Amino acid sequence: MLRWIIFLLFVAILEIYAFQAFRTLVKSKWFFIFYYVTSAVAIAFIVYQLFHFDRKVGQTPKTMLTFGLLLLLYLPKLLLTIILFGEDLVRFVMGLFSWATKNTSESFLPERRKFVSQVALGIAAIPFVSLLYGVTLGKYNFKVIKQTLFFPDLPDAFDGTTITHISDIHSGSFDDEAKIQYAIDLINAQNSDLVLFTGDIVNTHAKEMDPWIDTFKGIHAPKYGKYSILGNHDYGEYVEWNSSAEKQANFEAIKDIHRKIDFKLLLNEHIKIENGQHQIALVGVENWGRKFGERGDLNLAAEGLTKEDFKIVMSHDPSHWDEKIQHHENHFHLTLSGHTHGMQFGIEIPGWIKWSPVQYVYKQWAGLYENAGKYIYVNRGFGFHAYPGRVGIMPEITVIELKKGEKVV
Repeated sequence: MLRWIIFLLFVAILEIYAFQAFRTLVKSKWFFIFYYVTSAVAIAFIVYQLFHFDRKVGQTPKTMLTFGLLLLLYLPKLLLTIILFGEDLVRFVMGLFSWATKNTSESFLPERRKFVSQVALGIAAIPFVSLLYGVTLGKYNFKVIKQTLFFPDLPDAFDGTTITHISDIHSGSFDDEAKIQYAIDLINAQNSDLVLFTGDIVNTHAKEMDPWIDTFKGIHAPKYGKYSILGNHDYGEYVEWNSSAEKQANFEAIKDIHRKIDFKLLLNEHIKIENGQHQIALVGVENWGRKFGERGDLNLAAEGLTKEDFKIVMSHDPSHWDEKIQHHENHFHLTLSGHTHGMQFGIEIPGWIKWSPVQYVYKQWAGLYENAGKYIYVNRGFGFHAYPGRVGIMPEITVIELKKGEKVV
């Protein structure tokens, strides 16, 4: 109960400051009637949904809508409050000065300045418009990002091999069949030699994928096949189950999804891809992540491989590379990960800036990173989770070309 009181008190403070900003600029009675009604309906809906969240069900389209609405309405109002609270501090100091100097010609607190309210509303409009774009257009604004990597010890037969990499499908979040089909068509249009998926095929329940089986089965079988691994959401850890047997049945059904869409699921194991007399190893580990479970067993997955073998690792969480893979004596050439989604929020202008709050949690969070000739590529994610949109960090289809030779600077 205490947390609800704190939450409602916090919302009340935001609403009071937002009202003050609008009142400084708008005088229409009808505007404020509309403002009061819509704010009351929105907060009632949010509180009701939060209060009735069912941990046995987990995330649903309605809970995602709730979280999206919460961000859309109250992140801008939080910025408003910070700015206007800063002005209040200045007004309070000015009031103290007037009182101390016996200046009785002015009231203790000077009037709120119209200019400050205008600036505050202008700044608050930026996240409001951005978040609105994210939930309407951004979440399906798929980008194909191409990357060429050079390895001096790449087997000759694989020089020029292309890999299409996707991650974090989160099928339970989808709500637009045409947009998903468009993304599948984009994947097929790359005509890569290998298609790899690095985990989180659902949010929690295997049944989330039922409407999308035929769609994802439509990913063309490339020259070297389609392979996949599991992500942290595929283990059903984020809901309450009626029994361990129910949880295990869901897990088995999730693993079977990969068969249904013609992907070979790798569970702490590797396969060798051959081209004539040459071969490369594809190593698939179960989820290993700092604070997200350590089921992955890299040594087991790579058992029998040597340091000289050319190896591509599929590991969902990039913290695995940061803590284990890049330092491993067996020299894993390339690791493909996902998991972070780039937080679905940030600023990214190629060649200029790449920023997201998630970078303060993960050292490798989006794109390519290298250490001593070993690489990790972190896919920004195919789908979305929690916040039903994307701002600045778009859904990604990665195409990596392997080239034999020294790195080109």
